[in-house]
Amino acid sequence: MRAWVLGIVLASTGTAAMAADQEQRSAEPVAAEQSLDFAQVFGAADLSGQQPKALRLSPDGTLLTSLRPRADDRDRYDLWVRDTRTGAERMLVDSAKVGSGAELSEAEKMQRERARIGGSRGIVAYDFAPDGRSILVPLDGDLYLATLDGQVRRLTDTPGGELNAAVSPKGGFVSFVRDQNLHVQPLAGGPSRALTTEGSGTVHFGEAEFVAQEEMDRRTGYWWSPDERYVAVQRFDEAPVQIATRAAIGATGTKVYQQRYPAAGTPNVLVDLYVMKPDGTGRVKVDLGRNPDIYLARVDWLPDGSALLVQRQSRDQKTLDMLRVDPATGKATLLFTEKAGAKSWLNLSDAYRPLADGSLIWRSERDGYGHLWRFARGRWTQLTKGSWVVTGLVGVDEGKGRVFFTGNRDDVLEQHLYAVDIAKPGDPMRLTDRGWWNAATMDGAATRLIVTRSSPNQPAQVYLADAAGKRLSWINENAVAAGHPYQPYLPSHRPTQFGTLKATDGSTLHWKMITPPLEPGRKYPVFFQHYGGPSNQQVTRGWAGTIPQFLVDRGWIWFQIDNRGSDNRGKAFADQIYRAMGTVEVEDQLAGANYLKSLPFVDASKVATYGWSYGGYMSLKMLEANPGVYAAAVAGAPVSDWALYDTHYTERYMGDPKTEATAYAASAAVTDASKIKDPLLLIHGMADDNVFLDNSTAVAARMQQSATPFEMMFYPGQTHAVGGSGVAEHLWRTILGFLDRTVKDRK
Repeated sequence: MRAWVLGIVLASTGTAAMAADQEQRSAEPVAAEQSLDFAQVFGAADLSGQQPKALRLSPDGTLLTSLRPRADDRDRYDLWVRDTRTGAERMLVDSAKVGSGAELSEAEKMQRERARIGGSRGIVAYDFAPDGRSILVPLDGDLYLATLDGQVRRLTDTPGGELNAAVSPKGGFVSFVRDQNLHVQPLAGGPSRALTTEGSGTVHFGEAEFVAQEEMDRRTGYWWSPDERYVAVQRFDEAPVQIATRAAIGATGTKVYQQRYPAAGTPNVLVDLYVMKPDGTGRVKVDLGRNPDIYLARVDWLPDGSALLVQRQSRDQKTLDMLRVDPATGKATLLFTEKAGAKSWLNLSDAYRPLADGSLIWRSERDGYGHLWRFARGRWTQLTKGSWVVTGLVGVDEGKGRVFFTGNRDDVLEQHLYAVDIAKPGDPMRLTDRGWWNAATMDGAATRLIVTRSSPNQPAQVYLADAAGKRLSWINENAVAAGHPYQPYLPSHRPTQFGTLKATDGSTLHWKMITPPLEPGRKYPVFFQHYGGPSNQQVTRGWAGTIPQFLVDRGWIWFQIDNRGSDNRGKAFADQIYRAMGTVEVEDQLAGANYLKSLPFVDASKVATYGWSYGGYMSLKMLEANPGVYAAAVAGAPVSDWALYDTHYTERYMGDPKTEATAYAASAAVTDASKIKDPLLLIHGMADDNVFLDNSTAVAARMQQSATPFEMMFYPGQTHAVGGSGVAEHLWRTILGFLDRTVKDRK
């Protein structure tokens, strides 16, 4: 529990309660403050405190490893190790000393973009050997093996680079993809062997295809059996996928890529799955069914290695089959099928676990909310239930019959860690404190937890806990005290307020707001930030970063609201965007804007809105649907026409454009771009391989053809996440310069 309190976090559903609170706080004396500025927010030091990433416990639980940013470079990470018994910690691998500095292959750059770590440098991933005595470290396109005494041995030295590197389950091999083929190399040393050789051109082995990485949260294309007898390997052929010419426009030149991009309604890759021995012999093809137009969603081995579990998803994402596959023959047997409703879809999840007794812990939304079930001997038992959702599976203690998971049973704005009994499921036991947004990982034996938590007033903290949730030690207390980079700005830190509104169908919409210290009679402009897309929740009791406080220091009220279609509220809430993107989301954001304008301290003529990606799409749709409501809008990297976006994401919600042409036409933002009458700033990275620059240039062309004024800032060399040294500051100076001129300082 934090020792300092920055302000009251109130849950209010009405204007009167807010006004009373504002009146009380406006009379409070204001301490001397140091305001946040561009140099601090976007400088080398992260004001939220240095945050470790990729935290893991060694197989025996005695060591905790993590990636930590360097003090002088927030984007470069080194590998650190900590003894969980003594607390002693040290840098194990210095990325600046060990790395070669070689440029990454284009394939690895794209994988990093898919994983949202495109701006990170140094060590971004690692893998423990099963005995816990060494760690595989990919760095600058090659592989290294670090031992616990600090020695580092280089395993590969090739120009092509290695992808998807892993240590096999018993520690016999290092495996990786090189030149579109799967290779294995003895961990003890020796040359690598190619298990596949046919990979070239449009054919890939051991990799995940574009939509698997970008939309399905599957990063690899091969899977070792626990006993190392077999390895399952995906083969995909991009030949059917249309070629999109993408120009990556940089500062000193342009590279043109003929990228295989499966836009909605067009062919996907052809996928096959094989099982083979570690020397590449004995290859058998898995029977994935007669229909080739499917998604290979997930692949796992049973704990004893006797069979594969393969999740096969239909192209329309309304059917998910669980197959049990014999690795010796490739024969598949259907275990069960999940079906979506007529006006719904199936969400993929990693919240499942095959157990040693042959049963399966499985997350399903079959009762309208995401909950855990147990599948055993053909029968289902529900482990959790209620009008709340399980957000993730953290661990399973098979010996004690306990399942650990995250969910929002206590509060939709909070994520907590819970435990429930498998044999006699009852009310889950909460293992984390109220008032926080928590995430957790667990060791394989389910004896230790790594818990990461944050609140509106506390940047992320990380601690080690036992299986009962009791904190054993801090991993990163990150206390905002003397020496913390955010400590000088505590006097100006403003509390976050929460409340609710009703949508037109009666649904409850949650919002959050941060205001400057309010002066009686004064009205303030609003920075109304939104996302709006599915599978996402913005309004939580977690740390929102320093940018909202930075905006408040500059005199803005900061506001967000989660519309219908957003995540963690159950299927009925999410399904309202089915075949209808750009409808209820826009309507609910309008409800938020109207609520803001009803508040006595808000300048109703100065509500500006901002969004990125789906939020950028929403900025366009909001201006088109409601002229005059928003004083100005910023649209960052927007999808302007869903027919331009990829198959797995778009068709999940919108269907096939060949059969849903009317829905696609209605959802497009480019069609009505000429109707925009309010100030607009359009922003895009000029090397974006996710939401292609074509989306923004189409909007720009439509507005120019109709002589509709707008402003534009495109970033050479930048991808979907515009940022990096200097660029992030330029981006936000551009945004705020535009909004100050068109909204805040307008007379």
